[in-house]
Amino acid sequence: MTDSQRFAMAQLNLLVGDIPGNTEAVARAAERARDELGAGVVVFPELALTGYPPDDLLLRGDFIAAVERGIERLRAEVGGVVLVVGAPRAEGDNLYNSAFVLRDGELLGVYDKHHLPTYGVFDDRRYFDAGDRPCIVDTGGCRLGVTICEDAWHPGPVEEAARAGAEVVVNLNASPFDHRKWLARESVLRERIATARVPVLYCNMAGGQDEVVYDGGSCAFDADGALAMRAPRFETGLYPVDLQRGTDGWRPVDAEVCEDPSEEACVYDALVWGLRDYVEKNGFPGVLVGLSGGMDSALAATIAVDALGPERVECVMMPSRYTSDTSHTDAAALVANLGVRYRDIPIEGIFSAYLEALAPSFEGLAQDVTEENLQSRARGTLLMALSNKFGKLVLATGNKSELAVGYATLYGDMVGGFAPLKDVFKTEAYRLARYRNELSEVIPANIFVKAPTAELREDQKDTDSLPDYEELDAILAAYVEDDAAIAEIVDAGHDEATVRRIVRMVHGNEYKRRQAPPGVKTTTKAFGRDRRYPITSGFGRVE
Repeated sequence: MTDSQRFAMAQLNLLVGDIPGNTEAVARAAERARDELGAGVVVFPELALTGYPPDDLLLRGDFIAAVERGIERLRAEVGGVVLVVGAPRAEGDNLYNSAFVLRDGELLGVYDKHHLPTYGVFDDRRYFDAGDRPCIVDTGGCRLGVTICEDAWHPGPVEEAARAGAEVVVNLNASPFDHRKWLARESVLRERIATARVPVLYCNMAGGQDEVVYDGGSCAFDADGALAMRAPRFETGLYPVDLQRGTDGWRPVDAEVCEDPSEEACVYDALVWGLRDYVEKNGFPGVLVGLSGGMDSALAATIAVDALGPERVECVMMPSRYTSDTSHTDAAALVANLGVRYRDIPIEGIFSAYLEALAPSFEGLAQDVTEENLQSRARGTLLMALSNKFGKLVLATGNKSELAVGYATLYGDMVGGFAPLKDVFKTEAYRLARYRNELSEVIPANIFVKAPTAELREDQKDTDSLPDYEELDAILAAYVEDDAAIAEIVDAGHDEATVRRIVRMVHGNEYKRRQAPPGVKTTTKAFGRDRRYPITSGFGRVE
């Protein structure tokens, strides 16, 4: 009986739907884990063969057939190592979110996920049936229990595996990043270990997939709940964990515990990784960023350069009669610091033509937000024309604060194929920019100190229409992310009239958010898959 065994956690970046490519990635990772690391067991993320989340691809028979071919390829091609790999599994009319345990052409066991989440970005019950049995396999002297993602967040599956004889439990994950997630992961794993009293190895996916980012951070805990290994976050790779048998059972030893970065570092890395993978996986040659001279577009452009390199980022300034000299200066300084291509396309002629064409219809009416939005829509049209001509992806640069209350122009500054700051509140944008400037100063200092403004009319400031962003973001965080009632927010110290006005704006602009491009999820509740509210609703009609 062996007294030691090396596991490898395969923290892979996989592409949803690319079953042949994902199968190839799994096979090559297993061979490297065997040959380069000397691993006897290699653990892969949840639904590794399909990528996560495959959504309604799971309803296609040809998709499931391709998965079955992928599993057979792994059985036939990969030997000398145990694979624990996630993939859907069809059995009659049922479909399971499963983990296959393979060795030298043999299927050692199959585990079907017990707990099927339907909250946040997850929709497992739409597709999968729930499993109800543990899976224990002998990996060569170690009795290994298998669980999948949500199973570790509830009492039951980990403990059942231990009662069925598991000496070590692995947990396969596709756990998306948010700024609070890591502490919750560690907490729930320790809760399971406290009752199961076995080591738990947690393998997480890495990379971006549409709105979600998987941050890796695969880890191992001993039977006392002590952290014994942690892989880097926002990196891909194979990370070994050595387990040794002692008088008190198996224990992970001599593994690296990577430090957990700061919240700002994690969020910034998530934005960079999410944008990079969206561009790369969808085959865009580069991106276009409309600059305003303000913080949001400056931060979006900086993220784009960090994600793709300056040669694949093009910035466009589109000044109107209301654009200040300072905005010109700050935008020019930014692009010089970033080293990107820069276009300056004035919109005064377009704006004047719009006003002239509409003058008969608007005769006798005062100018208002209509004329302001014409400028924004002129800019959106120009950006989309450049996108059509050169094939580059337009980045919408708006933030979560603006999107929440509708302080954005539909078919104007909301134009774009991806919105990197979609889940970033305005106040957080400033914090992220300061963090990025600590690495190397690229965002001009003046952008941090000048008052935020859309510059769509003379002497305009955001505070003409909105509360100060510190107050606005606190109200939005409470209402949108924490689902706090109006009375609770008022009790926390906010003016009731202001809270009611903001809540009205949030509900009244759901139709805009439905038409917004996807963007990286960084909070516990992002607009999109996380938060699904009706457009037409009697709730939120606050007096």
